[in-house]
Amino acid sequence: MPDQPASHVDDVVTITLPAAGAYLSVLRTATAGLAARLNFTLDEIEDLRIAVDEACAMLLAQAVPGVDLECRFTLEEHLISIDVSVLTANGRPPSHDTFAWTVLSALVNEVDSAVDGGNRVSIQLRKTRTATAGSA
Repeated sequence: MPDQPASHVDDVVTITLPAAGAYLSVLRTATAGLAARLNFTLDEIEDLRIAVDEACAMLLAQAVPGVDLECRFTLEEHLISIDVSVLTANGRPPSHDTFAWTVLSALVNEVDSAVDGGNRVSIQLRKTRTATAGSA
């Protein structure tokens, strides 16, 4: 958009793939590439890769066999939001008092979960880029 600063990024990337662990490397690679585009540090990129992997593992454990996993990345200037979702049989959000949830909370700035009316469970991750070296 012409009235936005040149450094502003506001893109949405959606990846849909089979809900199987064999495909998680695709999401880890996409996560790293998109975070690098926003100039996240190497440590922040690795945190995001681990967080996406952990969120997917939590969801795959209750996914209906044969369905697709959807991962939606929203990119802003200093922020990446990631929403991972899958259709489940029971429509229960992941427990927030597990070790896996604690790991997610330590890796990103915000983590939440939701269930839509059709038993689709999602985990939302948000991470803000820290100031780069040399900036105030």
